[in-house]
Amino acid sequence: MTDQTDQIKVLAFALYEMRLLLAGYLGSDNPGDHPVRVAAHLAYALHNQAHAAWQYGESFDAASAISSIASVDKLLGSNLMQQFAQAALPRGQA
Repeated sequence: MTDQTDQIKVLAFALYEMRLLLAGYLGSDNPGDHPVRVAAHLAYALHNQAHAAWQYGESFDAASAISSIASVDKLLGSNLMQQFAQAALPRGQA
């Protein structure tokens, strides 16, 4: 296993576990704090890809992952896509 594969598996495992831990905060009308609900939905949106990467060494489909993140924004009125776009800019261009 390469260092990059190890890193992907560790991150995927952590995301998958976060999804399990935050499951009680899913739902657009859940009374939990908004940031916790956003985290729960983000983890849920990506957990299948995370599980496939962690268990089977598959790679993330970036287009599908981005679409999943946009769905969280639409459901909860968050701004994850804007934050992603800013974070994806080359350094010094933010």
